[in-house]
Amino acid sequence: MTLQAIKYENGTLEVLDQLLLPKESKYIPILGVEDGWKVINKMQVRGAPAIAIVGCLSLAVEISKEEFEKKKALRREVEGKLNYLISARPTAVNMKQAADHLISYINSLDNDESVSAQEMQARFVAAIEAMLEKDISDNRSIGEFGAKAVLNNVTDGEQVRILTHCNTGSLATAYFGTALGVVRCLHSASRLENCYFTETRPYNQGARLTAYELVHDKIPSTLVCDSTVAYLMKTAQINAVVVGADRVAANGDTANKIGTYQIAVVARHHEVPFYVAAPLTSIDFNVNTGDNIVIEERPQVEMTHINNIRIASPGNIFFFFLIIN
Repeated sequence: MTLQAIKYENGTLEVLDQLLLPKESKYIPILGVEDGWKVINKMQVRGAPAIAIVGCLSLAVEISKEEFEKKKALRREVEGKLNYLISARPTAVNMKQAADHLISYINSLDNDESVSAQEMQARFVAAIEAMLEKDISDNRSIGEFGAKAVLNNVTDGEQVRILTHCNTGSLATAYFGTALGVVRCLHSASRLENCYFTETRPYNQGARLTAYELVHDKIPSTLVCDSTVAYLMKTAQINAVVVGADRVAANGDTANKIGTYQIAVVARHHEVPFYVAAPLTSIDFNVNTGDNIVIEERPQVEMTHINNIRIASPGNIFFFFLIIN
């Protein structure tokens, strides 16, 4: 059974604390928007699709417990809290896209005189719950189409070797995953020889999270150093690179976890097909090119420390930016 990082049932939300993995599997109860904002900002939940789902579900949990006599009060609360959730991780376009969609929907309900405040509340919560199911469906479709695209470039019956970066599985989405969903589909079709995945420094999402998922699903895999990618492509006959995306510009430029760009350059040098697996919600048509994507800067302690222990000599100047995931 595929790992489940987001548990939502009957208005109750729990998320797997990814900062504790792989040492400990612990679910955090999310009682409202403030809890949702904190787990997103602290990267206890990460991955652009998962950020949007958890953020919106935290709002559903909160407003489900409240009573609204007037529709405008509900609309104002929804708008304010969705904008607050966007601020937790601003690079993730999925949260912004979801917020814009939900704000437009709540405004349409507010303007519909035939809809009562209670019905408006119920419809809005149902719309958020539908987002969860759609993300799962989208992920499975991405996996199936991605697997077909990879197999179109190899001979019939050939086993494939895939390289992926960061974590793009069930821990980064509602369920199943994007790039790792492609790997899962290849494995289910008995066409995967091996999945190579990077450690993904400095936060080690590959070594901690992707490894955790692949072992959980018993998928053949090999962890490699970030600095080994070029040599791996030269010697291991990699059939394809498949990665996720945090934001895709209108022209196709893609922003993803730091390190993705250099893998793409090396893949082109070695003529290895390079695929980006992402849902439509990751495309920002308001951004023309990747040059206009705002990059999130992370604290340098994420680079200089491991488990609160300094591993870098003090006194140096550090330049470190980390696109989410």
